[in-house]
Amino acid sequence: MAYATLALMQLSQAFVSLGEDVFAQLIRQISIGKLKTYQLYETLKARAHVAKLNTESLRKGTPRFWARLNGGEEEFATDLAQAVLIAHLDLIRAVLDSLGIPNRDGFFEKNVDAQPYLTEGWQQRVYEKFHGVYPEPVLRLYINHLAWELAKEPQMFVPPAT
Repeated sequence: MAYATLALMQLSQAFVSLGEDVFAQLIRQISIGKLKTYQLYETLKARAHVAKLNTESLRKGTPRFWARLNGGEEEFATDLAQAVLIAHLDLIRAVLDSLGIPNRDGFFEKNVDAQPYLTEGWQQRVYEKFHGVYPEPVLRLYINHLAWELAKEPQMFVPPAT
């Protein structure tokens, strides 16, 4: 198992741990339609500092976004993670169901006590179960996002090198 323990895990570091090329791939997977459906469009548009949010502005903004994440802009990282992950609700539902975390189609109550579900080694178990089923970068981002969102002492998960 490979964990990077930080005083308080930052979501921006979950993106940075994936590398710049993988980050660019994740940005290309953002669905403008899903952003609008889940009412995330205007929020991301404002956080991304773009006049119009579309695939072109996302592609062109990727180097600037990368720099902002490297600078530790956590609010931007939070909104960007939601934008990326909303396109992968099937993965989110599968992981939450696998862990037994009560959810409604991939969404859980904001005040859910996840500690009974996030038992020792949960990140590795989720990774092993879903690696090869879902794209690894998205799986790693979601594992770290879930830890950041629900764990009392979140630890960054980086899978062991094979």
